[in-house]
Amino acid sequence: MDERIASPGAGRSVTDAPGPVLAVLRDIHQRHLADTSGTVASYIPELATADPALFGIALATADGHLYEVGDAGHCFTIQSISKPLVYGLALADHGRAFVLSKVGVEPSGEAFNSIIFDERTNRPFNPMVNAGAIATTALIRGDGLAARFGRVRALLSAFAGRELEMDERVFLSERETGHRNRAIAWLERHFGMIDERLDEHLDLYFQQCAVLVTARDLAVMAATLANAGRNPLTGRRVLAPEHVRDVLSVMHSCGMYDYAGEWSFSVGLPAKSGVGGGIIAVLPGQLGIGTFSPPLDDRGNSHRGIRVCEELSDRFDLHVFAVHPPATVIRQQYRDGEGCFRHRRNDSEQAALAGCATAIAVYELQGDLYFATVERLLRAVQAEFPDFAFLILDAHRVGRIDSSARRLLTMLLEMLAAAGKPLLLAGFPEEAVAQLLQPGEAWPADTFFASAETALTWCEDRLIAGGSDG
Repeated sequence: MDERIASPGAGRSVTDAPGPVLAVLRDIHQRHLADTSGTVASYIPELATADPALFGIALATADGHLYEVGDAGHCFTIQSISKPLVYGLALADHGRAFVLSKVGVEPSGEAFNSIIFDERTNRPFNPMVNAGAIATTALIRGDGLAARFGRVRALLSAFAGRELEMDERVFLSERETGHRNRAIAWLERHFGMIDERLDEHLDLYFQQCAVLVTARDLAVMAATLANAGRNPLTGRRVLAPEHVRDVLSVMHSCGMYDYAGEWSFSVGLPAKSGVGGGIIAVLPGQLGIGTFSPPLDDRGNSHRGIRVCEELSDRFDLHVFAVHPPATVIRQQYRDGEGCFRHRRNDSEQAALAGCATAIAVYELQGDLYFATVERLLRAVQAEFPDFAFLILDAHRVGRIDSSARRLLTMLLEMLAAAGKPLLLAGFPEEAVAQLLQPGEAWPADTFFASAETALTWCEDRLIAGGSDG
């Protein structure tokens, strides 16, 4: 049995050092190891050869720390776990509106392979059932099967943080026996849901399902979704945050087929299962879980995988609706007169600043910026609004900055500008600065500074020159 922890850093160093998280994974693995309830999938002949005793668990954090127990390194085919990830690629190729015109997002309440469509719209109900997944795969761009599969494989590899390969035998087995999927595709062709390249679309779908992964890969894929689409091991942007949001939404409502409602209630994590025995589960902003155990329950989900996710959610309170109060975003606030940068000024400059340096307000921020934390910041700023002439936000301790935070900061910039009060951003992450500087945004380039010290110097220079009313 393999029990390992991989730490962030070059080469993904691995250690056998024990710890509380690994101890919990080990305990859960041991308690369910002898439970071989369920049946290995046999409708695809190659899947029937899987060893029912195989059992692996992996957990990856959003900052790239990896825990794994048991057979977490054993390769198996991804099957339907590919569906939400390929759905993300279709969103990137065509945008949300067009994809929604082809595939809905409503739970079907039916088995994954049901031949059923939304009669009102002639669309598959959602991209997690086979009908929706085939229609989604048909949207993937590329000139011919090889090019299109190359894009799908590259996407899945980027999610996993390593090059993935396809199991040719499983692909051929699925193509030989996938009569029900062919029936679905012909109906979709009849209703105009997919174009005439029916065989190519089906082969691409069978190939994406036959890509080989491990429970470790699944955990990293889940952590990439938890990290807003950026792989925490490689640092590579795999999917845009707005597409990640849509992917997680359909995973949460539809990812576990006709068990989705009970799963959402009891486990509470966006998830997706596959008949190869894998399950992927995501706690946005925190972690991803990957499990592997071939025996399936009567709904087509891994029996032991379900038990593992239930226990992890219960033990660590991982339910996505387990609400935690927003963290305090303001680490400290001070006026320039309380700072330590005055030693760079000569006597005349010191004298000029003596009466007005407190007009520069500095807020040192910490943690992630999102609606609740920035709203608290805005309240603090508004309370002091009459008392400062310059405002500096120091973000060198800040992590993620989401779109709502950027929108609120832009509104703060406009409010201060109307009052003649400059807003300076110091130490903001490069990605956030790039987004704020996009065409159409209100942020001038000279608003951003590498550090609070350089921003303070800029403000002091204007006070000395008499360029401020403060």
